[in-house]
Amino acid sequence: MSAMAVVYEVQDPVAAHPGGPAGAGGEVVVVRVHAAPAAPGMPGVPGPRTFCGRDTFAMRAAPQRPAGQPGPTWYDAAYADRVCPACDDAVGTG
Repeated sequence: MSAMAVVYEVQDPVAAHPGGPAGAGGEVVVVRVHAAPAAPGMPGVPGPRTFCGRDTFAMRAAPQRPAGQPGPTWYDAAYADRVCPACDDAVGTG
């Protein structure tokens, strides 16, 4: 499989944090974990659409794992209950 990026679909920070956006000190709530093909020539940077067809514009890029520590799955185990089934099928680990 070609390079891919992991992105987080997050809860609207303004709705989640009535005092202001998440960047103002609030915590971001990850709603769903998606995978996207990497942008051409930019490993780890998501392309415009996830494997399930969602727009990545409003999503947050997941932290990249060190190359020597890829892990058993493409997503962080802490978010295993929020993985998009269509993206998981496309990546081939589901």
